[in-house]
Amino acid sequence: MHHLLNRYQVMVDEQNLNFLLSYCISALRQCSSWTHVEILQALAALVYNNGPKCQKYLPDLLGQAGLLLHFSDPAQPDVELRRAAVRSMANLCLSVPAQPYLDESYRSVCFQTFLSVLQSSKTSDVDDITFCMLLQSALKGVQSLLNGGKMKLMQTDQIGALLAVLKKCMFHGLPGLSIEVPTALYPAPLPQYDKRSPVKQEQSEPATSKQTGSRRRKCKGKQKKGEFGEEGREDSGDAGNESVLGADMLKLHLEDVQPRASDVCAGKDPLSSQPTGWKCISSSESEYSDAEGGIQSKVRSYQANVRQGALACFLSTIKSIEKRVLYGYWSAFVPDAPGIGSPQSVSLMTIALKDPSPKTRACALQVLSAFLEGSKQFLSVAEDANDHKRAFTPFSVTIASSIRELHRCLLLALVAESSSQTLTQIVKCLANLVSNAPYSRLKPGLLTRVWNQIKPYISHKDVNVRVSSLTLLGAIVSVQAPLPEVQLLLQQPSSSGLNSSGSATPGRFFSCEQWRTAVPWAGESPRDNPAGCGPPEPCWLLRLCVSIIILPREDSCSDSDTTFPSLGSVYEPCPLRLEALQVLALLVKGYFPMAQSYFLELGEVACRCMEEMDPSIQLHGAKLLEELGTGVLQQHKPDSPTAPEQRVPVSVVVTFWTMMLNGPLPGTLQNSPHPTLQTSACDALSSILPEAFSLLQGDQQILCVTLLLGLNHSENPLVKAAAARALGVYILFPCLRQDVMFVADTANAILNSLHDKSPNVRAKAAWSLGNLTDTLIINMETMGQSFQEELSDLLLLKLLRSATEASKDRDKVKSNAVRALGNVLHFLQPCHVANPRFREAMEESLQALIATVGSEATMKVRWNACYALGNVFKNPALPLGEALWATQAFSALSSVVKSCKNFKVRIKSAMALSIPSRRECYGSTEQFCQIWSALVVALQRSEDTEDFLEFKYSSSLRTQICRALLHLLGLARSTDLPFLGATLRAHGDAIKPYVLQYLRASGEESEAGMHTDLGERERGVQRAIDHLSGVERELQGKVRVRVSLYLEDVLTDHTNATGLTEA
Repeated sequence: MHHLLNRYQVMVDEQNLNFLLSYCISALRQCSSWTHVEILQALAALVYNNGPKCQKYLPDLLGQAGLLLHFSDPAQPDVELRRAAVRSMANLCLSVPAQPYLDESYRSVCFQTFLSVLQSSKTSDVDDITFCMLLQSALKGVQSLLNGGKMKLMQTDQIGALLAVLKKCMFHGLPGLSIEVPTALYPAPLPQYDKRSPVKQEQSEPATSKQTGSRRRKCKGKQKKGEFGEEGREDSGDAGNESVLGADMLKLHLEDVQPRASDVCAGKDPLSSQPTGWKCISSSESEYSDAEGGIQSKVRSYQANVRQGALACFLSTIKSIEKRVLYGYWSAFVPDAPGIGSPQSVSLMTIALKDPSPKTRACALQVLSAFLEGSKQFLSVAEDANDHKRAFTPFSVTIASSIRELHRCLLLALVAESSSQTLTQIVKCLANLVSNAPYSRLKPGLLTRVWNQIKPYISHKDVNVRVSSLTLLGAIVSVQAPLPEVQLLLQQPSSSGLNSSGSATPGRFFSCEQWRTAVPWAGESPRDNPAGCGPPEPCWLLRLCVSIIILPREDSCSDSDTTFPSLGSVYEPCPLRLEALQVLALLVKGYFPMAQSYFLELGEVACRCMEEMDPSIQLHGAKLLEELGTGVLQQHKPDSPTAPEQRVPVSVVVTFWTMMLNGPLPGTLQNSPHPTLQTSACDALSSILPEAFSLLQGDQQILCVTLLLGLNHSENPLVKAAAARALGVYILFPCLRQDVMFVADTANAILNSLHDKSPNVRAKAAWSLGNLTDTLIINMETMGQSFQEELSDLLLLKLLRSATEASKDRDKVKSNAVRALGNVLHFLQPCHVANPRFREAMEESLQALIATVGSEATMKVRWNACYALGNVFKNPALPLGEALWATQAFSALSSVVKSCKNFKVRIKSAMALSIPSRRECYGSTEQFCQIWSALVVALQRSEDTEDFLEFKYSSSLRTQICRALLHLLGLARSTDLPFLGATLRAHGDAIKPYVLQYLRASGEESEAGMHTDLGERERGVQRAIDHLSGVERELQGKVRVRVSLYLEDVLTDHTNATGLTEA
């Protein structure tokens, strides 16, 4: 049965399965013990991928007195029997898609059984191979539980026990290493103690003796057979002592170690010339016979399988643990620089450097990559930019040391590796590390070493190595861009970094100060490089990427690629070209000043890519085009730090977009079989500079608008969303927004998208609707009555109703819908307000805004709703002082300004409350006094917050509330003064320090981004005093507390304090 099911893949139907399972269970209970192993083998074959069909037999197998539990018990003397039982249990744990999984109780039983197996030690009467097979079965079982059962490891003791056995099994049988791992690992900032055999450490001492770099290099070519390479990994003793490969191959000064570029280009790996020891030992040199050698080889193979199984299981474990929990065990698996006189702790890098099996080394690197993935927040605490001189080592320095050691070990592994598959994993792991390390907080030089070491691998014989090398270069130019260190690397001429011996060392000639301070870009200094003139030699990385993308392949360095046929083998393999395009796009995005010298040339590269037949090349060509357009947009922003003379000239941008629109871009936009390509082309078209668009020929402008309006009716949601967003960009162009016909056409297109079934389309359409209504306000202020009269009333009503409906949608749509509502209600004229058709829509839209302000929506939505109500208050045509909705709006804003958890929402509500310019707008005395009272309470609560992150906005909040209070005092009537006086009598002393602070904080930038000088604030207080004095004179002393005197007292205190400070 076992052979039929396993070897011949015989399928068993449910009826036969039930019969055979019953038979096996009965046989296990009744037959002699010598048959049990074979019966369990048959059982394992039966339950394989049939777990969901075995539910009714689980009590017999996994219950309290279950057969599998009995046979897998640690006390079971027959190891073969125990192994067969554990294998059957592991097969039961395999999941089947769309089928129910094991109950929690059974999962827990199996997990504990597997854990106890992995924790057990090999006894002398058990042979190595059987024990390895037992461990493999248990590891497969744990992996099945983690993968199929979606098991989430939550308890610390459970996680610690599992990680401990995995660490133990990761090093099982690793030559030259013997460690003892505790039964459980615990979260700790420092490496936990690894027990090692003293003999092993003594043996390893000669391997780490220091030699000079020149001596080491001289001896390199004279090593005896078997002394280097992978035998070196096996016999070098302790993995931790300097993490070196072999006896004295390297004690890495990273910049001193570099594979020969000629070897790599020709397909030779850096150490491939050194023979691997265990593959080359002859029978005469061996200490054992051929039979013994065969057994030893088999044992090594099984031990390697255990290590691979443990690493695969670790990979599944990482996915089952929350990252914040996982990083508590960082020090147990990631290398750290060894302390003085102490060996380095064993880690994943120990396997990557010392394991004789390339597959195991690749597995270790995959696990390390998974460990590093998403570690940016954890690693962000690292800092060693300044030498610390303290009695203790801060955690930030410990993590920084670990990051540096990771760089050192991975680069060491890079030059030592002989397997292309493992080499690919090393480079991918480096890319993951680079993407997550906080280089701005670390001493410079790490990226230079990575950059210089990876250069030769761009020409490696294996295309996967070349692709991953480009990925690494992409990570370097995208991490925390722009970094001064990367700027310097990009500015090196193409020839630098590789001398005749292949070593790349130019980075050593730069001082630390040069690293820390960004040097001028190529083309930045008008004296050295006038506008339009490029540097004498193009950036090495830029030239490399362009050559890979557009030049024919060089067979001498790319002759191994048979996996990726591309365009009759004229060009480089497609994956390589795609990666080069992505790196080029990242380079343009992060270091645009470097790329702008080749702006038109890069545009031609994008054009050529979009003209090709391969949709993936076209797609990344469009993405490169978008990054080029976005780079120009960023340069030409009003707040751009780039000096006007250093920006890409508008005339060059016009030439660039003329080339695109006369070239492949229109065809790409209409390539309906490839919607992702159309989407990317839409995004690219929306990145055009407005000043350049206005200078395009009329037919090209019409072409752009026509294409976008047409794509807005696409059936594909991705394309429709991109078109809706692009229209939202175009509606803000000065040359288009004053065209009433374009505004009307765009409005109708956006309203069409706003009713789409796709949430993404609706979200983009809502954003564009917000931009469209911003345009209405701008036109109203700049063009006046003429634009308002030309815009159709029917369209305006549609905008109002659609925005109201959208304000009830999900938050991503709602946030821009309420912004649009505020703008439309601000835009309405007296004729619209009096029109019965508008009245109902207005009431509904105002109620929607008020409800959103007081809702539990996201803070962005509520912020926009407060902003929208402020816009509504600006419309003099609305009956603000009389309408019921106005009372509700003031009440909602008053509530928010006092109690909202988010201070930015409070600030915006205070701004909205200070917008009405006439006292009549605030309604009755009671309502006016309620608003005043709410602002006084809000000022006293302006430092009360549960979230420390909100505290930084408290100063802006107090400023805005003080501004609103003074605005109300400047409008107050005689009927308001008694209540204002009573409030000041009760709370005047409490709020006085805040008002004084408001007066002192001159030049402060408000939340709206406006600066208010000291004199303006004092004049505001004086205006309020003058107004109140006039009102109080009318009352002829009937007020118990004169509010004007309170303000005069505040102003006097402020003047005296200012005088003392100046003195």
